[in-house]
Amino acid sequence: MAERSDLVFLFDVDNTLLDNDHIQRDLDAHLLREFGGKARERYWTIFENLRSELGYADYLGALERYRSEDLHDPRLLRMASWLVDYPFTERLYPGALAAVARAARLGRTVILSDGDAVFQPRKVERSGLWRAFEDRVLIYIHKEEELGDVERRYPAHRYVLIDDKLRILDAVKKVWGARVTTVFPRQGHYARDEREVAKYPSADVAIEQIAEFEHLDAARFMMPSEEART
Repeated sequence: MAERSDLVFLFDVDNTLLDNDHIQRDLDAHLLREFGGKARERYWTIFENLRSELGYADYLGALERYRSEDLHDPRLLRMASWLVDYPFTERLYPGALAAVARAARLGRTVILSDGDAVFQPRKVERSGLWRAFEDRVLIYIHKEEELGDVERRYPAHRYVLIDDKLRILDAVKKVWGARVTTVFPRQGHYARDEREVAKYPSADVAIEQIAEFEHLDAARFMMPSEEART
């Protein structure tokens, strides 16, 4: 069994450290420019249907389904290259790496993400996050259902979970209770969806952007979560 740490920081990726909304806008513009409005609309319809089926975003899987509908359009093959070669380092939020470095001075840092087994690891690698986390990367289908595996791989007395989805923060809080301090960066479309946010209890700590994480009082991560709450 791995050695137990005093404190482990679990960072989400999309819209927490990486501006995934911006990436989607760039992809949308690329689809319109290269394939036209009809193809763009069809791709996003397939994408959303697949996300409903799988529970996570699968960009390449949506492309494969789209390709099965139009096998004779060779342009589709180049779309995969556009996705794989996207400059993800340019989409790191300002202060994202500084937030990770701050957490690393206080405890152990781990990526805890959802996604497919090809594109999501590629995104983490190409953005430089894999290196920043020194290979401590966990990618599940439904991460909130894999907390036992997280504990087995990175046992700790306390955890800090940083995620842009209150749904995830609430689910983890229900399992780990006072052992976890939840941090909610209000970034991305999920965090700004007032109806979605209203469905769940507030996080222990809320910040407007990940850059603020660097300046949070370290004591807030170590105290019982009800005392850390803002």
